[in-house]
Order: sequence, then structure tokens, then C-alpha cells
Amino acid sequence: MLVAAEASGDALGAGLAKALRARLGDEVTFVGVGGVKMAEQGVQSPFDIAQLSILGIWEGLKAYPTVRARLDDTVALAAREKPDVAVLIDSWGFTIRLAKALRKLDPELALVKYVAPQVWAHSEQRAGKLAKAVDLLLSIQPMDKAYFDAVGLKNVFVGNSALAKRFDAADPARLRAAIGVSAEAPILLVLPGSRPSEIERVLPAFEGAVKRLKADRPELTIVVPAAYTVAEAVKARVAGWPFRAHVIEDEGLKDDAFVAADVALACSGTVTTELALAGAPMVVGYKTGAITYAIMRRLMKPKWVTLFNIAAGEAVAPELLQHACEGEGLAREIGRLLDDPNLRRTQAAEQSAALDKMGRGMPDPSEAAADALLGFLKTRGISQA
Repeated sequence: MLVAAEASGDALGAGLAKALRARLGDEVTFVGVGGVKMAEQGVQSPFDIAQLSILGIWEGLKAYPTVRARLDDTVALAAREKPDVAVLIDSWGFTIRLAKALRKLDPELALVKYVAPQVWAHSEQRAGKLAKAVDLLLSIQPMDKAYFDAVGLKNVFVGNSALAKRFDAADPARLRAAIGVSAEAPILLVLPGSRPSEIERVLPAFEGAVKRLKADRPELTIVVPAAYTVAEAVKARVAGWPFRAHVIEDEGLKDDAFVAADVALACSGTVTTELALAGAPMVVGYKTGAITYAIMRRLMKPKWVTLFNIAAGEAVAPELLQHACEGEGLAREIGRLLDDPNLRRTQAAEQSAALDKMGRGMPDPSEAAADALLGFLKTRGISQA
């Protein structure tokens, strides 16, 4: 059983399912919860995971009845299918509740958490909570180990799948041909997030920045790669912009766009690592609810939220968060990059160096996760091909 509650987890689950299928063939059957990528690997979700893509205290309270219902649906799926192992991917709030419910349903069920809560950044007590809830942790950050060793939870560092993404096949010319712009036209990528709350809070600020930039630079081409979880909401919002913006949903064209971009304006998240891999200098923005932000700022240990900034120990990419995430400030930072090719090259190189500190170059994390999972199952006496 594989369970992912949002787009980034769906990608992880799909990679793990593919790696397991390569090892086990017809000996493995998948059930669970996920999105379109996991569905391509044979995981048929009983509901749309967009219902679970929630961030923020107030948003969580409003969505609680829906989340509770989907949790019950997932437990019912496990009760019906009786999996040998359940792998719960990222999404701390949903998966920790699910782990407890599955343990109550079947105390012998092997429970695995894939992606640790960021206890090195905040909420160290979550390490102890997770140790009581699951049997194995597959972690994607090297800084996780000491925290989970301390509470006695078996953990294996498998690497960050975002760092394994390759752009060798990406073709900037293909993207430019698809949207009908010349080879010389400057391109700004706008990536407003994958959660409905991010489209509601972050995209208006990004829109304000883009309006200012287009007013000063009419030749600027705006490309908006949209996550499938929020594609309709993004298209509806962008349709009202007073200038042309190209919304991209095709995954191949998204890769082309990442490589073609002169600069990116990105919502904080996994996408910032992918942009850095593609060589795109960026400005990072984020907004959440006022109460959520106030609590998170008190709990957060690092000065930054972008992983490669944390790895570098400095703000390689500018971060404009909460009140600072507004049109004028974002436009100013993006404008600096658009106007200075040397600054773009320097930032892209510094982003790349930070990726090396994060562990770029390790074996494929999906393969490592599959090996770790199968090794763990062997110790539990669960047969495999």
C-alpha cells in the first residue's frame, strides 16, 4: 500500500512503485492513494488527492471534515485489501494520523514512512512521535539521521529524488516553438505552487510582480507550468491577466521550460531544487495564513526555507516571504536578474554548488528506497521474488 497526499508525494510514490515493479514483476500488487503519476504505475486512488493538499492552520481546520473522511476511506481500503506493508509518503499531518489508525486496524502491519518531518528545522518532538507510529523511515535529507537514531527508529537515507531529476532530454527550442516565440525572447517562468491555498495566496502576489515586469518589458514572455492538482484554478486565474501567458501542463514541455527560462519566480517547495538542477536562477516567494506563519517563524531554526539556501548557508536565491511576498518587491528582485546576465550566471552556479552539498550524484533515490524497503521486508519474513 502506497499513500501520497499531494503532488510531490505522488511523484515519489510513482518512482518507488516503478522500482519495485522492476524487481518483483507480477509478484507485487499495489493499492493505495495517489495522483496521476502513481496511477500510471498501477495505484488506483479512491479519491482525488487535491482534497488533501492543504497547508496552514486555518486551512486545515476548515478542511478537517473532508480530511477525516478521506482518512476513513484510506483505512477502509487497507481493511479491505489487507496489504503486507504500507508506505506513507510525506504529508506529516495526514500520514501520522493514518499510521496510528493503521496500527490500530492491524498491529502486525509493516508501516514505513517515506520522507521525514523536518525535525532538524523545527518540531524535534515529531521524531519521537514517528518512532512510536512506524517501523522504518526512508529519509531524503542527510541531516535526519541523528534525530531518528536518538529515538530508536530504524532509518535509511535514500536521497532526494528531486536531485535525481535529469534535464538531458529537455529542448528549449521545442518549448519556444510550442508557444510561438523567437529564440531571443526572454522567458520568465511563474510557478505558483501545487496546493489550492498556494494558488489563493501566492499567485496574486506573483501576478502583481508579472504585471510590473511586463509594463517595463513588453518583450518578456511569461510561461506558467501548472501542477495537475491546481491546473484548472491556475488557468482560470491566468485567463484574466491583461497580457498573454502560456500555461503549460505537458510534463515534457515543463522540462523544456525549466531549461529555457532566463529567470523563474517560484513558490517555495520541491520545484526550487528542480529549477536549480535545470540551471534556472530564481526568486522564491511564499505566503501562508498569518497565524501559521507566526508559529512557523518561532519554530524554524534555519534562516531560510529553500533547501539549497540552507545547504549553502546563505541566500543564494532571494526569498520574499509573507508580507515581503508582494508585487513590487518580487518584481524588483526578478528585474535585477533579467537585467544582468552575469548575475544570472553567478546565481545559477551558486545554486548548482549548493546542490552538491545536498547530495547530488547519489544513486537513484527510488532505487535506493526500493532496496531499503525490500531489505526491511525480508527481516519481517515477508516473501519477495
